[in-house]
Amino acid sequence: MQEISTKPYLLRALYEWCTDNGFTPHIAVRVDNRTRVPRQFVRDGEIVLNISFEATSQLQMGNEMVEFHARFSGKSHKIEVPVSNVLAIYARENGQGMAFPVDAPPGDADDVLPSVQEGQDEDSVPVAADVTQEASAPEPAVSAPEKDKGDDSAAKGGKGHLKIVK
Repeated sequence: MQEISTKPYLLRALYEWCTDNGFTPHIAVRVDNRTRVPRQFVRDGEIVLNISFEATSQLQMGNEMVEFHARFSGKSHKIEVPVSNVLAIYARENGQGMAFPVDAPPGDADDVLPSVQEGQDEDSVPVAADVTQEASAPEPAVSAPEKDKGDDSAAKGGKGHLKIVK
């Protein structure tokens, strides 16, 4: 039997910690062809999603996927994020949380964002989006560690609140 990753359990625990303390939980997500949300909110192949109770409907944080409904520009969308694509979870108010390395997706690693086919509606392309990105709110530095370095140097940059889990 294959061992289940600790990542989905840590995501659920930090989500609960955020909500218990009155913080707004956000997840940073690497976007690829397995991630589904409105495309116009994706920036540099990554996105930040507000996963608070107030911003989501029917939130399910499973071992393989984080799924919920959210409104983007007043229109409801079903959001699907593979747990393996979650870069970090943190509290918006203070940046405290945890960062994770993201494994290469199955298949072609260069296929980060799918292209829109001729005649295809842009909203039907499965990619991720930012539910609550505010221009005035700075985002904490979140990055996956470089594979060659074996240290926590990525966690020491930025605000220093996120910890790289290996």
